[in-house]
Amino acid sequence: MPGLVIIGALGRMGQALQEAALAAGQPVVGLVDRPEFFGAPSPVAGVSVCCTSDWREVVQSGRVAIDFSSPASTIALLKGASVHKTALVIGTTGMGKDGEEAVREAAKFVPVVFAANYSVGVNLLLELVEKAAAVLNAHQFDAEIVEAHHKHKKDAPSGTALMLANALAKGREVNLQEVACWGREGLTGERPEGQIGIHAVRGGDVVGDHTVSFLGEGERVMISHLATSRRTFAEGAVRAAIWAATQPPGLYTMRHVLGFD
Repeated sequence: MPGLVIIGALGRMGQALQEAALAAGQPVVGLVDRPEFFGAPSPVAGVSVCCTSDWREVVQSGRVAIDFSSPASTIALLKGASVHKTALVIGTTGMGKDGEEAVREAAKFVPVVFAANYSVGVNLLLELVEKAAAVLNAHQFDAEIVEAHHKHKKDAPSGTALMLANALAKGREVNLQEVACWGREGLTGERPEGQIGIHAVRGGDVVGDHTVSFLGEGERVMISHLATSRRTFAEGAVRAAIWAATQPPGLYTMRHVLGFD
């Protein structure tokens, strides 16, 4: 594998990605971040390349680009996929419908792994939640999702919470948009049967906590994942990059990387 290009390289996640790449024996051949970081050396020991502000300068030097940057930057990278032909691992969240369309279009030309969460544990959680939803829905259990992240996170609810909500809806065989409740305020009245509640907490340095609660009469089932280090996401993304380097063009998720699909 010729190496990795890290986009969003000098933030906390970008540095964790560099460390995870080196630990996996994958050379980092390009770093990309905002213009004010142009020419800055990596603070990660063992990475000798300096940062550029334009992914076009370095993306073709690596076989896979890992992007945990911003929606605008990621969408631009995706729209260039037909030219650069570099496999992509996308972890940027909050991209909306335009970003999702750009992902689908890029996957016609290159392999794209697109996931809101690259943790092995979270992807197992998705499997458990879908199965639990199918079983407990028959017994009239209510379902609620609560996620917590650090105070610097810019989008809410988290991409992982949305994945969990979709897993719940799939298990129940319902349309999420028809049953979702995005937080509550005021005199909301009684909880409608079949509703899925999604709630976001922000504060401190929380890396990422997600809990799905199934609430029945006289009992509760709660399934949680607590992330204590960004390293788990970085290691998963590097694992996805190594896997993507050998795949044909197409749209993949972490479930494909882990062999769940």
